[in-house]
Amino acid sequence: MRLIRLTTAAVLALVVAMTCLRAAQAQDLEPRAFANTPVGMNFMLASFRYTEGSVAFNTTLPVEDAEVHSHSGVLAYIRAFDLAGMSSKIGVVVPFAHVSGSALLAGAPQAREVTGFGDPRLRLSVNFFGAPAMTLEEFASYRQDLILGATIEVSPPLGQYNEDKLLNVGSNRWSVKGEVGASKALGPLTLETSVAATVFTANDDFLGGKRLEQDPLFAAQAHMIYQFRPGLWGSLDGTYYTGAQPTIDGVPGEHLANARLGLTLSVDLSRHNSIKLFGTTGVYSRTGLDFDSLGIAWQVRWGG
Repeated sequence: MRLIRLTTAAVLALVVAMTCLRAAQAQDLEPRAFANTPVGMNFMLASFRYTEGSVAFNTTLPVEDAEVHSHSGVLAYIRAFDLAGMSSKIGVVVPFAHVSGSALLAGAPQAREVTGFGDPRLRLSVNFFGAPAMTLEEFASYRQDLILGATIEVSPPLGQYNEDKLLNVGSNRWSVKGEVGASKALGPLTLETSVAATVFTANDDFLGGKRLEQDPLFAAQAHMIYQFRPGLWGSLDGTYYTGAQPTIDGVPGEHLANARLGLTLSVDLSRHNSIKLFGTTGVYSRTGLDFDSLGIAWQVRWGG
């Protein structure tokens, strides 16, 4: 897509849209992000997600029918360990995606496709209340009540990036995400909620040498998780994003405002393997990308 011909306002709108897409695709490890896990347990996760949506532009811009399609995959490894008596996890996530975008620019069709690795994510989570570190044998008698936890996630700029194009898989900047959350068990029902903030460094090589800065992205999540039987659970998921106002060479854009609902279903195939199906849809989008997403994840666990 020859987006370098777009007005600064249109480019700013697309920056917000791509921020929304990357933020949503970064939720592959959730819900149950704060669940207690036996020390020494390992998880390997592979997932695929298809996403399609339209970009919300100011109606005064000469851009129509802007759409984004994404086929993305994730490979992740997570290990549970004991941190000063608290159950903790450390993980690494490596994303890969094929993203295509199309639009009518002043009536003329434009398109671009890009394939490559996204920016990896390194994540540390600690449950500091209600989830003590336990061996697998001790965990057999554990019953959850209230868990409080926190995570920090760092994403270095190692993904595919072309400074002359707007549509990229990587972002060419560092990001750091901090999150705090709570999980409360009520029999077979578990309620989870969390709030998070992501800060970004500047991208000094944006669209041919421009400087892209972006305010922090704020997010709130809520999940209602129901355990139908051992090895089978489902959840109703909700997420709201706001903030992330971009600035290009001192020219500000609009901040993000996007709300989403989703469903997740997880079933154990064996003692060590499980499959998770998930889907989300937009319910409110003042700015950003209004999109739908479907995905499947395969998880293997061992150790403990």
